[in-house]
Amino acid sequence: MRQNLRPISPILTLFKKDLLLEVRQQYTFYGVLLYVASTIFVLYLAMGEPDGPVWKGLFWMMQLFICVNAVAKSFLQEGRERLLYFYTIAGARDFILSKLLFNALLMFAMSLLSLALFLLMLGDPTTKALAFVGISVLGGISLSLVFTFLAAIAARAQQSAALMAILGFPLVIPQLLLLNKISTIAFETVVQGGLVGMVLVLAALDAMIIVLTIILFPFLWKD
Repeated sequence: MRQNLRPISPILTLFKKDLLLEVRQQYTFYGVLLYVASTIFVLYLAMGEPDGPVWKGLFWMMQLFICVNAVAKSFLQEGRERLLYFYTIAGARDFILSKLLFNALLMFAMSLLSLALFLLMLGDPTTKALAFVGISVLGGISLSLVFTFLAAIAARAQQSAALMAILGFPLVIPQLLLLNKISTIAFETVVQGGLVGMVLVLAALDAMIIVLTIILFPFLWKD
């Protein structure tokens, strides 16, 4: 039983470290929250309460920008000396899995907060609000996995902004289109066909990102 728990311990320790740093510093969280609130307020002044398709498109674009600002910085704030220290106390897979777990939790919270601000300022055009809450959380976690993967590669390549833009476009655009299609269920009274299949495709994409991250990051770590 003890042998089975050993591989999990470094992951939880590194996850706790990231969580404690976020709680103590909080500048990233409140900075992103201020960015989201101000952007939504500007949208309200410019558009009032948009109809369903526009509201939905704006929400997912906001989720994308939140992920770029919140999740992608997780590797950029880790200095070379700190990464070398982590290399001596934990394995590459433990480190990257802790980052995936922490960023998923961060986007879980940011998705709920951004959705609350959207509903407060831009109205509620949904017909199934509870379903959209679940879809927005699922989408936020999916985006966090992609950008954690991209941030890990970009941080080691020393070309963070340009590389993330180049790598992120072919990965994020199909995911956003899929999330936009899935979230249609919350705006229509009739359930669309193929919804289960689209959710399974999204889950398969998330699983592929996790597997690729676990396989590729150890090679970057060695550099």
